[in-house]
Amino acid sequence: MTSAEPAVTCRDVVRSYHLEGRDVPALRGVDLDLPRGSFTALMGPSGSGKSTLLRLLACVDRADTGSVTVDGTDVTPLSRRARVRLRRERIGFLFQSPADNLLEYLTVRQHLELGARLRGRPAGDPQIEEMLDRLGMADRAGHLPKQLSGGEQQRTAIGFAALGPPAVLVADEPTGQLDHGTVDSVLAAFAALTETGVAIVAATHDPAVARRADRVIRMRDGRVVNGVS
Repeated sequence: MTSAEPAVTCRDVVRSYHLEGRDVPALRGVDLDLPRGSFTALMGPSGSGKSTLLRLLACVDRADTGSVTVDGTDVTPLSRRARVRLRRERIGFLFQSPADNLLEYLTVRQHLELGARLRGRPAGDPQIEEMLDRLGMADRAGHLPKQLSGGEQQRTAIGFAALGPPAVLVADEPTGQLDHGTVDSVLAAFAALTETGVAIVAATHDPAVARRADRVIRMRDGRVVNGVS
């Protein structure tokens, strides 16, 4: 895949859940492109399909019909094992709660070393020091999660997810549990990562995230309702 091609594309993606004896549609023919080196905010009310779409982009779930292509690979027909391998190698995922992204017994540096190993890179890879500097965490590298603020924990989680680097970083409400004073540091970390070519997509209700994103895509009732703004 060339740098001019999107990191992720979705074409006519449909996904339903079987609840109480009936199929409930979650996504209804979604089309989406995530350019490399871009930050996209995905917005919409609860139940609009944002989380379902993120799970498909992260190769956690599979579309019923349509195609999801990540870094040139159509993930829809892949086996579970192949999707796990692609997720480990080419996709980063960031949960809403900073604590859910980290292991309490690993320092900041050890998290990044683990992230490097999971993507087949050596623990001493120069990317680790570069990432610590890029995220403003070099002076906190020896600290455990409990010794970090919420914003520092989330920046560590971003570094862990973004080493490699992956083609795409998928984030679910990444600032939802942060105070306003630390949101800006997380968004600055996102901006630093897009400069390396990583495509970031974040489901959010936070206007601050929308303001800093390169574009905003709005969803309602399982559909993209406004294209790109």
